Amino acid sequence: MPKHGPLLAIDYGKARTGLAVGHPLTGSAQPLEPMPSKNEDALVDALATAIKTWQPQALIVGLPLGGDGEDSPMSVVVRAFVEKLKSRFPDLAIEFQDERLTSVDAASRHQKRREQGRARAKEAAKLDSVAAALILESWMSAHQEAMS
Repeated sequence: MPKHGPLLAIDYGKARTGLAVGHPLTGSAQPLEPMPSKNEDALVDALATAIKTWQPQALIVGLPLGGDGEDSPMSVVVRAFVEKLKSRFPDLAIEFQDERLTSVDAASRHQKRREQGRARAKEAAKLDSVAAALILESWMSAHQEAMS
């Protein structure tokens, strides 16, 4: 269980992948620029750059389970992607976080900001990274005792 240093969260999507960085000391996460993911090899290369930049203690990957908590078709895709990450980054801890409702929560937060005049339409492209930040904050909250 990582106790010190930053964590990177990944919200994998077929078209775009959200990325966020956070730290267990603060318990908060910041969205980073989302990455295109239509070419998985290019995505892994881009993630290698982010890993070199942020030097995370672990990757936290959102797992899109079905409403019943079982694997969904997309969670099978995410698990396969994580196997590629484990192969490329064998020394980096990778953990899953149930991401049910994080995309909905991210969209809802964006809509509220739009209604208040505090968000622009172009910020919608960053919703995947906002979801990644929510995934990371959920993971840190769930593992708070183990990290202290």
